[in-house]
Amino acid sequence: MVIISTNFGDIEIEVNLEKAPVSAKNFLKYCQDGFYEGTIFHRVIDGFMIQGGGLDENMTEKPTRAPIVNEANRGLKNTIGTIAMARTDAPHSATAQFFINLDDNDFLDHTATTNNGWGYAVFGKVSAGMEVVSAIGKASTTSKLGHDDVPNDAIIIQRVTVQ
Repeated sequence: MVIISTNFGDIEIEVNLEKAPVSAKNFLKYCQDGFYEGTIFHRVIDGFMIQGGGLDENMTEKPTRAPIVNEANRGLKNTIGTIAMARTDAPHSATAQFFINLDDNDFLDHTATTNNGWGYAVFGKVSAGMEVVSAIGKASTTSKLGHDDVPNDAIIIQRVTVQ
């Protein structure tokens, strides 16, 4: 169990070590290291997802560990309230950034072991605080330093507690 404390409230995450062990352990290690503290939810799209865990308030990307293998082929789906690894266009490029689904986003699920089909690896779900996730999703956004969908007012991860 992980509690992400933000300036909007707390989000409780239940990680799935059984079905997504690499992604879950990677996330937990970043949590335990205090990596996420002071990062922001830098990409917010109402009805889609909220993304965070990699940039500070100045939109500066924090240095990460090496990318991990994509576990999107292990059966977990991008449904409302699930948390998944964010990545670039390369399937096995996820490091620290994550997103929480605001809807059932089945187009993000694994369909094939091709660049287009890999999908995004779900590794847990929100077990409490979905109202906080929804409120973050409704934040007004702008473009900032080359990034779109950035909240006008910073949504800050203040503390992360692993229980």
